[in-house]
Amino acid sequence: MTQRRVSGPVSDTELIYSPDTYVRSVPHDALTRLRQSTPVAWVEERPVDDWPAGPGFWAVLRHADVRHVLRNPRLFSSHLGATQIRDAEDLDYVRRMMLNMDPPDHSRLRGLLTKAFTPRAVARLAARIERRARALVDEVVEKGEADFAKEISADLPLLTLADVFGIPESDRWLLFDWSNRVIGYQDAEYSASASFEASRATDMAKRAIALRPTGPVNPRSRAGMPDLYAYAHELGEYKRRHPGDDVMTALMRNDEDGTIAIEEFENLFWLFAVAGNETVRNGLPGGMFALLKNPDQLARLRADRSLLDGAVEEMLRWWTPVMNFRRTATADTVVGNVPVRKGEKVVVWFSSANRDEEVFDRPTRFDVGRTENDHLTFGHGPHFCLGAHLARLQMRAMFGAVLDRLHHIELAGEPIRLRSNFQNGIKRLPIRWNPGP
Repeated sequence: MTQRRVSGPVSDTELIYSPDTYVRSVPHDALTRLRQSTPVAWVEERPVDDWPAGPGFWAVLRHADVRHVLRNPRLFSSHLGATQIRDAEDLDYVRRMMLNMDPPDHSRLRGLLTKAFTPRAVARLAARIERRARALVDEVVEKGEADFAKEISADLPLLTLADVFGIPESDRWLLFDWSNRVIGYQDAEYSASASFEASRATDMAKRAIALRPTGPVNPRSRAGMPDLYAYAHELGEYKRRHPGDDVMTALMRNDEDGTIAIEEFENLFWLFAVAGNETVRNGLPGGMFALLKNPDQLARLRADRSLLDGAVEEMLRWWTPVMNFRRTATADTVVGNVPVRKGEKVVVWFSSANRDEEVFDRPTRFDVGRTENDHLTFGHGPHFCLGAHLARLQMRAMFGAVLDRLHHIELAGEPIRLRSNFQNGIKRLPIRWNPGP
């Protein structure tokens, strides 16, 4: 495919594409300039690390255009080229994941999973999330200082996923390792930062650990994650023989719609273990960073706890943990008055859409009292995030506990950001506080 360029500030398109940019911050100024001048901008895919150059893609930056792309899967496919900017090396493999499916295959799996999240199961998860968030904060409250990203917030999504899957808490750090390896493919420190205490693990986990690759592999291929798939396969078979009261057991049960195949369970396990962990894992420190950068809003929230639900939505908008997703045009079409050819990549940029001045009043301002907040952090259309409710529950529980127990919070050092043009992450967020009022 011939690369094309549209008029506009090329330096800004290079800026939003380079993962090195995000070590400093999300380039909101560049996104704003592009959104206002070239809201559907052609971006050249230059080589990055061991990535080869790609054919280029259209970055879709306005809120209305992002919604248009996401709600039209027949025209903008998740399946054709999958959902990451980079072309997949093992496309047949990644197409089997629900995230990379189009209707009707996507609709069938999503329907089964939605039925597994029964009101009783969600209520049970909500109670556990509340208890665990408070326990995590209570554990550090007397220290007066901690790394919020690693010592306080990181465990909550892992424990929640352990509940969803019905896996022992002793195995939860496997989830941390797997998500680090997949999400940290652009950040060498992040991809190698997970540790796992095998002596306390289950035999199932130990068998999986024995398969963990030791050399350089592509973590975005099935061959690069043999330990994850071995664990998922054994867990799925165990759930068939020994049903529990968890969500994944409900998914594996026979009903009038038939049985989910073990291979489908394995791919859903991958999706939850990585995507289900990372959005909350990055959203929690991102929300804390937003409060610390805006102490007037933190004080406002302390004074009026009824603002907490809206504050969580504002954290999700202002921080935007997942910055973009890709689709592939199935036919010649037009997006935002720009012609797009069949087969071209179309990448919706949530970080830009969530600060679109045509939708949000004073979009750069972090406002815990914002009432009109149609953010796209969880997507839109048929692929709207299934875990959105659980993510909100975890953020409300964590910040409720923080407001109750940690007083006079402030930064205790510079945050260290994740090197990634996909996940808006903070690796380290040192904070200090007073244990009492």
